[in-house]
Amino acid sequence: MDNIKANILVVDDEKGLRIGIQRLLEDEGYKVDTAENGEQGIRLSNSTNYDIAIIDLRMPDIDGLDVLKEIKLATPNTVCFITTAFASYDTAIQSTRLGAFGYIPKPFTPEEFLYQVEQGVKQRKLIVEAEQLKKEREESLLEIAYEKSRLNTIIKSISDGVFVINKNGEVAYYNYAALKFLNIAELKIGDEILGKLPKEIVEIIGKILKKDKILLKTYTTQIEIKPNDELVIEAACTPVPHPDGSLAGVVIIISNITQFRKIEQIKSQFISMVAHELKTPLAAIQGFLNILLDENLHIEKKTQTDYLNRSVIRLKNMILLVNDLLDISRMEVKTKQREIEEINLVEVIDNTIQLLELESQKKKILIEKYFEKGLPRINADQNEITRLITNLLSNAIKYNTDNGKISISANVQKNYVTIRIQDTGIGMKPEEKSKLFNEFYRAKNDRTRGISGTGLGLTIVKRIVDSYQGKIEVESEFGIGTTFLVNLPINAN
Repeated sequence: MDNIKANILVVDDEKGLRIGIQRLLEDEGYKVDTAENGEQGIRLSNSTNYDIAIIDLRMPDIDGLDVLKEIKLATPNTVCFITTAFASYDTAIQSTRLGAFGYIPKPFTPEEFLYQVEQGVKQRKLIVEAEQLKKEREESLLEIAYEKSRLNTIIKSISDGVFVINKNGEVAYYNYAALKFLNIAELKIGDEILGKLPKEIVEIIGKILKKDKILLKTYTTQIEIKPNDELVIEAACTPVPHPDGSLAGVVIIISNITQFRKIEQIKSQFISMVAHELKTPLAAIQGFLNILLDENLHIEKKTQTDYLNRSVIRLKNMILLVNDLLDISRMEVKTKQREIEEINLVEVIDNTIQLLELESQKKKILIEKYFEKGLPRINADQNEITRLITNLLSNAIKYNTDNGKISISANVQKNYVTIRIQDTGIGMKPEEKSKLFNEFYRAKNDRTRGISGTGLGLTIVKRIVDSYQGKIEVESEFGIGTTFLVNLPINAN
């Protein structure tokens, strides 16, 4: 494979992403076949021995893990990646156990994606070399050299780190991945290794070596190698017996679980944020109702009505929050049905301006429009693009000043339609801008006090844009205003 680019299969039910990946890989010289569902992907893999297979986790007909299983059954040496926008520790572990070489969370940049593919090609090359070495050794009947070479090739080619330690604590075998994970600069066979290992691993090895009877049991521990969860590993220690059953040593497998740990932390933080966002309005509603139900309190009719109105407002905000959360969840698991059609962006923008006309008139905001003549249509879901424009324009109104101005333009920039929404509103500070698309984030200062919202609108906007392989940028200056630039591919579908 030195002079020949890899043959790659892409299995993804999202057409825009599938075509985008195909073009990206073909530009790099790879030969690419695509499948729009799991069944077609399995059929192609049964007829062709691909070097690399890139499989979407969530598909309407067959789950990505089942596709992975079938491909590895048909062509065990195909290097497989699982891609998903619904990343979790459990699915990552399961896909690895089924033979996946890598796990690529969506959305990803072209640079991140190509780097993963390059690592897969290197892995494929090592596998091909191992197979070739096996064939050569079998033909020459050099069984001893063959066994040693095969072991070296297999262990050195895997991405996990491997140490084999004898009863005296001396290293009998290792690969370079192990040295990299533990930041060990130099090591030779026969060196004492315990002093160079983290104390958590040393303690497990000590327990194994002290046991009178060998138990073929694996002991695991998770260790933070670099601070702030920059590098977290899982070490699995297993006793190695002699043929007579006595203890020969310990094998240690070191896996990089940094990404899985981050996913778990993100999930935990997200749940905490949801609970916090719901707790405050629920407590307020409960307080109002308790007052109204207390017969000992003689509350005026006007005050009762005020309490009820406040409760209704908080309930409406919670319903909006729940609906936004459901939308985000559907986007991640791809259960939200899309109806792709040709979209006239000018009509969508005009309809949105009319929808929000009452809000803009209350603040006496002037809205100016500048549309390029003959603006091409894009292929997209009407509801999603309407939601995108509505969220951006609604924010431009809410965070604008009285008697302010909003400028909306749309024009063609290379292969994209660029939508520009500029306001003369509050604007943002640099630290606020960096957190803008985070879930539940809302800028808090004297000027934003009293402006309602769920903090999920721009998160949804970002996910919609990403789902069409588009780009969104923000320019803002505190006290001057904010400009959103949305680039949607003309052939987005």
